[in-house]
Amino acid sequence: MTEMPDSLIPYDEIVQEALRAVVGRVLGTVAESGGLPGDHHFYITFKTQAPGVDIPTRLVERFPDEMTIVLQNRYWDLTVDGTKFSVGLSFNQVPSKLVVPYGAITGFHDPTVNFELRFQAQEGPEDGPGGHDPAENDGPAAVPVEDGSNVVAVDFKRKK
Repeated sequence: MTEMPDSLIPYDEIVQEALRAVVGRVLGTVAESGGLPGDHHFYITFKTQAPGVDIPTRLVERFPDEMTIVLQNRYWDLTVDGTKFSVGLSFNQVPSKLVVPYGAITGFHDPTVNFELRFQAQEGPEDGPGGHDPAENDGPAAVPVEDGSNVVAVDFKRKK
């Protein structure tokens, strides 16, 4: 059995970058239209200490590694560009602005249509795909959704 050579093309990075662009495009569509269509809402999980993340210190202290937010009813000032998004959310009735680069995102889930993307963090320890924790920002309680067939997990491992 011959061993596969290491790829000189970073396929895993290219695929993850393309899938993160899906998140940006979806958020951009929502920002342009001024709101979420129908019952759609999003759980977005991200690394709180990743480069470019700008969130209040109290949130970093509470979530030193990763946090999940929900965009549903109570959010404002959603702005999106080619590398990041920013949004206003309330945490325990305290308004906060969060800036999150797409590279910090480890999960995106729209439970309305059971669509989910999972990513490896670009910085930090290698974690396998997993479910998201409950969102911590203020909003209505979300109903958990059964796992379905619309989950796209990107978990490339390089042979060493």
